[in-house]
Amino acid sequence: MRAIGILEAGGPEVLQIVELPEVHAERNQVRIRIKAVAVNPVDTMLRVGKKFDQNNPEPFIVGMDLAGHIDEIGPDTKTDFRIGDPVIAMTLPRDGHGSYRENIVLPVDAVSPAPKNASIVEASTLSMNALTARQSLDQLGLHNGQTIGITGAAGCYGGYVVQLAKAEGLKVIADSSTKDRELVTELGADIVVPRGDDISEQIRKVMPEGVDGLADGAVQNELAVGAIKDGGSFASVRYWEGTAERDIKFHRTSVSDYFQRSDLLDQLSKQVDDGTLTLRVAETFAAEQATEAHQKLEAGGTRGRCVILL
Repeated sequence: MRAIGILEAGGPEVLQIVELPEVHAERNQVRIRIKAVAVNPVDTMLRVGKKFDQNNPEPFIVGMDLAGHIDEIGPDTKTDFRIGDPVIAMTLPRDGHGSYRENIVLPVDAVSPAPKNASIVEASTLSMNALTARQSLDQLGLHNGQTIGITGAAGCYGGYVVQLAKAEGLKVIADSSTKDRELVTELGADIVVPRGDDISEQIRKVMPEGVDGLADGAVQNELAVGAIKDGGSFASVRYWEGTAERDIKFHRTSVSDYFQRSDLLDQLSKQVDDGTLTLRVAETFAAEQATEAHQKLEAGGTRGRCVILL
């Protein structure tokens, strides 16, 4: 089986085509013939930070997002899936079990039908970022009519938070650069403020009392806390624990907690079909161009995800 792996940590150039043993589905599992994988920042972080056992340098496979087709169902597995069904999933690249491979075996409750109105390439960009956005909103616990601040709103995670928040009746105050202002407005933000280190001040200009909660997609941490009203809540996507102040509740969003939550992924897939969520692809790359895909992401400024075809 062909895959894209690394034998040593480093820059994008360490990505290479490797061969892996074939895998087969067991009970309560399905095998997916992967056709497309989205490139996410966590992929580049793993590529740079992976520590290898020099005595056993087996290829480490990164990647969390994937889309493809069911091509094997494990024995005695209860499922409505059939061979050939288009599906999406998120995997956890623990022990190198990432998605940059032709076939993957996953628990059946980690897999969902792909959106009917999207291509496989588009569908590959949904799972990880949308589940992360879903978790942040669940942690913030806001209700219809309350206000949410969102940093990094033009990014994939931030964009999904904007769209999901609007669907739940929240008032959205989102940041944006000048060039992304139209995009963030189209995603559904009620008020768009300039992005930057003064994000708290910018949000307080339009919401003097502060927002009820904030999803920090731009990882601004202490720079963004000032935008939250006393007793509000903060969701961090990079494990920032926050500081004890003004009774603000700090949450660390970790999407691995939503692995095997096909109930949530099913709903997100349906929200693509009903127009609640928008899938955005920046560019596609052949497997042999994985290095270029990582370089493009790390260069910054991409809107939507780079997708590698397998």
